[in-house]
Amino acid sequence: MPREFSTLLVERRPDRVQVQLNRPDVRNAIDQAMVDELHLLCSELERGPRILILCGAAGVFASGADIAQLRERRRDDALTGINSELFERIARLPMPVIAAIDGWALGGGAELAYAADFRIASETARLGNPETSLGIIPAAGALWRLAELVGEPVAKEIILAGRILTAEEALAVRLVTEVHPAERLLAAAHSLADRIAAQDPLATQLAKEVFHVPRARHPRADNEAQAVLFESEEKFARMTAFLERKKR
Repeated sequence: MPREFSTLLVERRPDRVQVQLNRPDVRNAIDQAMVDELHLLCSELERGPRILILCGAAGVFASGADIAQLRERRRDDALTGINSELFERIARLPMPVIAAIDGWALGGGAELAYAADFRIASETARLGNPETSLGIIPAAGALWRLAELVGEPVAKEIILAGRILTAEEALAVRLVTEVHPAERLLAAAHSLADRIAAQDPLATQLAKEVFHVPRARHPRADNEAQAVLFESEEKFARMTAFLERKKR
């Protein structure tokens, strides 16, 4: 039986897992218990790859790391990369990750969203990294992922000047790719998951893996992945079905 979690609400389907961050009394702040439980969830998805949908309870994605715990962390805690290791693991899950962002996604909550392959938002979404106002830096991915996603000028506004993006602003800079009314956000996330699930799972996994390899490994990595797929039964079945449809 799948284990139950104290900080997550998990809905499992054959091709996807929906995970709701569930600490509504602290606006879904990411504490050590949630980090530990998300690692367990990652282990499950590494063993049995499925699409992951991340969302938050009570109209908030995640307000950031738990400040009460963060205040007590010291040098050695920083060097262990508590959040950065988790978010990197989420980013490298075999199948795509969708962040469905409703309300606040700040600090570590925003960095969790940046680690996803897809970000869609509700009309009330707000994204930003206010860490420097608290005497720290966003060290769980924003300092490099955000520039890759939106470019250096916007990333510096967010990180160095405390700019919080509205949903429409995030859409304009392509930090999110869709904006929906809050009541339709999860349906939109599942619609996106349906489109992903319609693809060949192995091809999707290899495409994601090769997409993220360093430039120096291309085109060899592409050719090696394609060599695997050229021998797969699914490739022959899908291409045969395509040709049969074309004849009709």
